[in-house]
Amino acid sequence: MLLDGMRVVSFCHFLQGPAAAQYLADMGAEVVKIEPPGGGYERKWSGGDAYVDGVSAFFLCAHRNQRTIAIDLKHPRGKEVVERMIARADVLMENFRPGVMDRLGFGYDRVRRINPEIVYASASGWGSAGPMVDKPGQDLLVQAFCGLVAVTGAGRPTPIGLAAVDQHGGALFALGILAAYVKKLRTGRGIRVESSLLNAGIDLQTEPLTSYLTMGADRAILKRHENLVSWFHQAPYGVYPVADGWIAFSINDPEKLARALGSAELAALAGIDRYRERDRYAEAVARAVAGRTLAELAPALDAEAIWWQRVQDYDDLRDDPQVRENGCFLEVPVKSGKAVLVVHPNRYDGEAPGVRHLAVEIGQHGQEILGELGYTADEIAELARSGAVALPAAEARG
Repeated sequence: MLLDGMRVVSFCHFLQGPAAAQYLADMGAEVVKIEPPGGGYERKWSGGDAYVDGVSAFFLCAHRNQRTIAIDLKHPRGKEVVERMIARADVLMENFRPGVMDRLGFGYDRVRRINPEIVYASASGWGSAGPMVDKPGQDLLVQAFCGLVAVTGAGRPTPIGLAAVDQHGGALFALGILAAYVKKLRTGRGIRVESSLLNAGIDLQTEPLTSYLTMGADRAILKRHENLVSWFHQAPYGVYPVADGWIAFSINDPEKLARALGSAELAALAGIDRYRERDRYAEAVARAVAGRTLAELAPALDAEAIWWQRVQDYDDLRDDPQVRENGCFLEVPVKSGKAVLVVHPNRYDGEAPGVRHLAVEIGQHGQEILGELGYTADEIAELARSGAVALPAAEARG
């Protein structure tokens, strides 16, 4: 595995942090997630109320290949366990609100005294300082704050219908950790990594923000025809209704598009400024495709090398041949049921990382992790009896 030998202690919860930890774990890092004895929020909630034999799909989506141990971080002996984990780790990662790790006794300065070479990585909603630092930092709230909601949707502000900032924030968090780890390997020195959802949300908009702020535009420029998905592209860049669904048009030569659609109106408009008169052009495209099926349109669009695609929904993805070729989904057993996971997005020598761990129980790997830390069987049993750690029922009996 690419990251064999990299040891990560994760205090992460919700999605941003666990997604980052999953990217690292998929690539071979040894990631141990510390969760509370009663299990984290992500085990107790799931979008769409989706559970497999009591296991949250929300938990499953971002905890693959991570081992878990359940520790009471307020218990003195629980703290001792964590200190022993930190002493042998390369990376500590957490996404509590700023100040929480200090209150738990594992802030940056304290951890560096335990392990001076550690990479200390923190992810937050808004950053580590500033007027928003104590505000709830959640995907939708950050989308609203950073401009994404305002520029998405032509008729009214529209959020992206998924936790895009969380997922992007997780990828950027993992990227920062990897960069710091490379420096650690090269120099023997750790570094502090800080990531935030606000910065991730702004980073998602690098192209439009650079254009908007550089050109000195105002918000009036954001208004556009309902079929246009972007304020900064020429028409027809957008999504249009057809007889049996929706079609997306990207950047295209107007003369070729007019020929492909057999539209005299579009041919007459081929020479206009399709940015300044984008609404006029979009309306003409909408008229040209109205009432026609995708099957009718496809041959002529392909013959003119038009950049287009039909709009698919989740049901379409199940059996799509390109999705199958890319191996995007994997069905895995979960207790008495099965779950479909989204596979790690990259391929290494043509292969996707497999599933090594799937922690369906709270603190599922506690006993083996404690054993690796040097605790004896009797000491592990005593830790469980004291409440410092929580072990799955079978391990506790053992």
